[in-house]
Amino acid sequence: MDIDWIRDLCLSFPQTTEQIQWGEVLVFKVAGKIHALTVLQPAKTWLTFKVSPEKFAELTERPGIIPAPYLARAKWIALETRDALSSGELALLLRESYDMVVAKLPKKTRESLAGGKGPVRRKSAKKPASNAISRKPLPKKKKPSR
Repeated sequence: MDIDWIRDLCLSFPQTTEQIQWGEVLVFKVAGKIHALTVLQPAKTWLTFKVSPEKFAELTERPGIIPAPYLARAKWIALETRDALSSGELALLLRESYDMVVAKLPKKTRESLAGGKGPVRRKSAKKPASNAISRKPLPKKKKPSR
C-alpha cells in the first residue's frame, strides 16, 4: 500500500475530489467534506480517516493505530505504519469513512451525489395584498405613575 493505492481507491468513490491542503497533505473530499487525509512527505502518521465509535475503540487498541491528532473527538484514527491494517481491511474502512461523511450531508446534496433528482418544489404564487389581513399597531403601554 502506498499513496497511489490510497489515491486510486479514494477517487473511485462517487464524486470524491482531491486537494492538497496545509502544505503537504493530500485531502479527499465529497461535497466539500473531508473523508480521508494522507501525507505526501514522511510524518508521524501517514493516513487519517473517520471510523464508527465502536471501531474507534477497537482500532485504537491495535499497534500502529492512534486517535487522530485534532480529530479524535470526532472518531478519526491515524495510521502510524503502513502495515497497521491489511489492504482489504483498509479499503473497507476507507469506504465506511466515505459513507459516514455522505450520510451526514443534507438530503438534497446526497440525492445529487446519487444522480437522482429529488422532487421539484416550486414556490406558490403570492396572494395579492388586498387579500392580506391588515393588522393595527398595538397601543403603547402607559408608564405607571408614582
